[in-house]
Amino acid sequence: MDKVDLRSFTLEKLKSELENMGEKPFRAKQIYGWLHQKQVRDFDDMTNISKDLREKLKEKYIIKNLKIVEKLVSKEDNTSKYLFDIGNNTVIESVLMKYSYGNAVCISSQAGCRMGCTFCASTIGGLERNLMPGEMAEQIYEIQRDIGERVSNVVIMGSGEPLDNYENVLDFLEIIHSKEGCNLSHRHITLSTCGVVDKIYDLAKEDLQITLAISLHAPNNEIRKNTMPIAKKYDYDSLLRAAKYYADVTKRRVTFEYALIKGVNDGEENAAELASRLRGIMCHVNLIPVNDVRENNYIRSTEENIKKFAQTLKSMGIETTVRRKLGSDINAACGQLRKSYKDRNIKEE
Repeated sequence: MDKVDLRSFTLEKLKSELENMGEKPFRAKQIYGWLHQKQVRDFDDMTNISKDLREKLKEKYIIKNLKIVEKLVSKEDNTSKYLFDIGNNTVIESVLMKYSYGNAVCISSQAGCRMGCTFCASTIGGLERNLMPGEMAEQIYEIQRDIGERVSNVVIMGSGEPLDNYENVLDFLEIIHSKEGCNLSHRHITLSTCGVVDKIYDLAKEDLQITLAISLHAPNNEIRKNTMPIAKKYDYDSLLRAAKYYADVTKRRVTFEYALIKGVNDGEENAAELASRLRGIMCHVNLIPVNDVRENNYIRSTEENIKKFAQTLKSMGIETTVRRKLGSDINAACGQLRKSYKDRNIKEE
């Protein structure tokens, strides 16, 4: 039987595990602190835990550590892209972005993705598997070890659809938020979804105070269906109703991510239609000049079109920002480094 990653347990679940082993509940709090505050990589580093208990833990559990396979640092803006080995020839990627307010890390929630968005390299090759809560947390911990600094903001926007790995993501959010762990405020966490409508309603009821970012990328369902297969299951209107529900219940502004693709969704008429559809929702739009995706012949929108698109939205009362392009010289967009790594391995084999 495979050993279970001890880092993937929330504090309450860890207490239950220890109680089943005949241990006192306070031991769980000690172990949890070692795992998520001190972020140790080995049971023997838990110096206030008896050797007997450490040996019992080793028999049943592991501490899953990720290995940095590749690290690229942008010469343009100091963004760093990490490729991690999670075992069984599977790799995932994370991105470190340095801002004036602190360090932000974009993590993956799955190895690969099954959502099939045509502008995203993460979906090429499909979904390999879900990540466990500890594997999500360990991306942050390993980056902190590497740079010797604390991460202050987390974005679940790397490879994978977080709401397609719902329970594991919820446990991860609890782990990094708990005061006995990382003690990271929910308000410093953003979860990005391509629009799994039923799970958006579920997430709203959790009342976690995280920021919800929805990958919209189109002003209507017809255009959205051509780039995002999920639009065939959840239409545009149902997605916007779910977004409004989330904002109304949590009192948190929803972010709509909109990747601008030349000749597909970047016209002024697209901007006007988008603004009219978003009226009445507490939201803002984050425009993303899309990275070129050779496999799908997608080209980045022109600077002139990006500027006009943003101006149209703002003139119609929609708060709008244009995302600063980070790490363009190091394949920092979702899935690009992972795909290039896998392609190189295939050629070598």
